[in-house]
Amino acid sequence: MTKAIITCAVTGSIHTPTMSPHLPVTAKDIADQAVEAAEAGAAILHLHARDPETGRPSALPEHFLAFLPDIRARCDAVLNLSTGGSAVMTLDDRLAAPLQVAPEMCSLNMGTMNFALYPMAARYDSWKHNWEKPFLEESDDLVFKNTPRDIARILNDLGTERGARFEFECYDVGHLHMLRHFADRGLVKPPYFIQFVFGVLGGIGADTENLMHMKRMADKLFGDDYMFSVLAAGRQQIPFASISAAMGGNVRVGLEDSLFIARGELAVSNAEQVRKIRRILEEMGREIATPDEARAMLGLKGADEVAL
Repeated sequence: MTKAIITCAVTGSIHTPTMSPHLPVTAKDIADQAVEAAEAGAAILHLHARDPETGRPSALPEHFLAFLPDIRARCDAVLNLSTGGSAVMTLDDRLAAPLQVAPEMCSLNMGTMNFALYPMAARYDSWKHNWEKPFLEESDDLVFKNTPRDIARILNDLGTERGARFEFECYDVGHLHMLRHFADRGLVKPPYFIQFVFGVLGGIGADTENLMHMKRMADKLFGDDYMFSVLAAGRQQIPFASISAAMGGNVRVGLEDSLFIARGELAVSNAEQVRKIRRILEEMGREIATPDEARAMLGLKGADEVAL
């Protein structure tokens, strides 16, 4: 088996500050937790921004630039900027920071989908900020727009023009076929780094049968030209990452995907989750890829080409 790449998704745009006091919100907290995760073994840092005053997901370049140079100065991890942002943001908003930073890597959602967070609203009786409950509840009428035109724009503006490679986020089987479509058009080239995403309401469920099916379809569509990683939302995070590792795949953890380290126990940091999955990987006999090894495996342009 090749060395395993650990990705850490540090804060995301799904969870809200009420849900955990450990969710990083300020630039300092995001930077500190990202660096700690890298020191624990994460080769890739998947990054979103937050408004430091309210904790609300933000796409503003100034919020990204409040922590990106700090992370870059303190560790050599690959900085992977989200192009998904939040489902309530416009595409122009979502791309503002990545276009300015020209990162080595970006995430790319491979299809338009429902992105339903509203069941989480019923779990809390009081809220730290007044935006949180409506943000969740109104997702019952929310479409996360990622049309073929949107995808083509991202591939051109960030890939062709700025040299970024992509974490292709595939929330269902149809997203794999969409990636194959863009490969056939010549807009993406191998090696493809495919992130299988399970457990988001609106995407494929977190069932092991679905993981096996996604892997079989990716094998059929991409042969030896791809690497896969697995993330699962909530309580299936570590079990699905462990299955991915046993299958020879890569893993993603982080407070974007789950706030917990064990049943009913909040993770105190992103690094705690990284350390846990690293221990599992190493006990399976998997070696952990360094950032530079991940760069070589994924064909990245290098940190010196990033506009930071």
